[in-house]
Amino acid sequence: MLRLKQEILQYITLVHKQCDFLFVIFIISAAQSRSTLESRLEALQCHFTWDLGPSRSKLFHLRENLEDIGTEEGYSWLGHIFNLQGYTHFQLGFTSVARCFFSKAAEAFRQIRNTVSEDGPWLMVNYGNLAWLHHQLGEEADSQAYLSKVDALMNEYPPPSQDELHPEIYAEKAWTLMKFSRDQKLLATDYFQRAIRMQPDMVDWQTSHVFALVSSFKHHKTMLGTDITEKMKIAKDHDPDNLYLAALYLEACAKKGKNIEKEARLLARRVLTKPVSSYSGLKPLLKLFRIYVSMDEATDLAEEAVERHPHERYLKRCAATCYKMRIFLQKDNPLEHSMIERAVSLHKEVISLYPHSSLKSKISLANIFSQTNYSQAAAAQMYEELLESDLDPDEAQMLYNYYAKYLQFSQKDSYRSIEYHMRAAAIPQQSYYHEDSVRILERIRERNKNRMCGAIEEFLKNLHH
Repeated sequence: MLRLKQEILQYITLVHKQCDFLFVIFIISAAQSRSTLESRLEALQCHFTWDLGPSRSKLFHLRENLEDIGTEEGYSWLGHIFNLQGYTHFQLGFTSVARCFFSKAAEAFRQIRNTVSEDGPWLMVNYGNLAWLHHQLGEEADSQAYLSKVDALMNEYPPPSQDELHPEIYAEKAWTLMKFSRDQKLLATDYFQRAIRMQPDMVDWQTSHVFALVSSFKHHKTMLGTDITEKMKIAKDHDPDNLYLAALYLEACAKKGKNIEKEARLLARRVLTKPVSSYSGLKPLLKLFRIYVSMDEATDLAEEAVERHPHERYLKRCAATCYKMRIFLQKDNPLEHSMIERAVSLHKEVISLYPHSSLKSKISLANIFSQTNYSQAAAAQMYEELLESDLDPDEAQMLYNYYAKYLQFSQKDSYRSIEYHMRAAAIPQQSYYHEDSVRILERIRERNKNRMCGAIEEFLKNLHH
């Protein structure tokens, strides 16, 4: 009996050891499998692997900008818009909304491409996004399924060479990067060029390539190069219904001295009949009118657009910009009280309609208060509140640059103005506001009439090193 008990105990011990061994093997196998899955996910070309790195405030800002593009016209970039919206919502923690947008992106691609096959290379990024979404939610079987779909598409539609991406991926990556910083916009132009070189018949890619080029020059004083203007003309000839491009081309012509008033007015009639969208062409057209036609006509055009679509926030934002520019450019002339009131009311409305991307509108409103003597106290209070708010570095840089000018011109406080230009320049973020503050500091130093010149000299020397 004793021997039987010993044998049973030995058997139980052996079974335990084997179970422990099998469990260890299972853990190792699961870890290896997970490592392999994550390696495959990291190798994908999609929004989750493009190192976009936007801050939370940038994500909210981007979400509002994407909403303004609109979806009424079967816009050719609709699939890309939905993909980026899906990624944006996921990063903000709205996973169910993200899932919905990724599904809408897949459907939009199928409708726009209008092909017999449901799948195509344009879905590679979308499937990659879905693989990441399911992985992040712990739905590994679904993640594996989308990885397999990507592999199948890669096998059926391989890139031209091992060192290049498929042109559809280049195009979507380029379009996405256009929505971020200036450096990424420059990279976007390169990706568009690569995509166009592989598939030169894609009209939308050529048009968006021009948009990326123009956007890269946005805050530069230099005139667009002849080669870019020529690319604009070629793209316009291939894409005659793109009124945003038409407005940009007219501006380029006007900068070179051509009289464009008649063409601008004809274009305005066409733009007003288009569905509301940030790509309808209204924004660049209003800028064209303000500079090269008539400030009054620009304001009237903006008001007509708002009257046609009184509930569209994007049009109100365009109108607010017109009134702001009219006030700032005519600050030495008497301004009608009704115009100031309209500018103030539009800006307040825009601020409420864009809760996450209205910093510039708040700054503009403070400056309207200040420059029109509407309320110096309100201007000072708005700036104080903004300075105490939680801002990203790029937002803080913009605020410091504007506040420095407010201190100089409205408060006649040159020393604090210099202090805030230094604060803007000290933020290691390359932007128009950084360059503008540096230029202003350099001019003050060169004039050598301010007791802060020594401090400016030392600051600039450290900044450049």
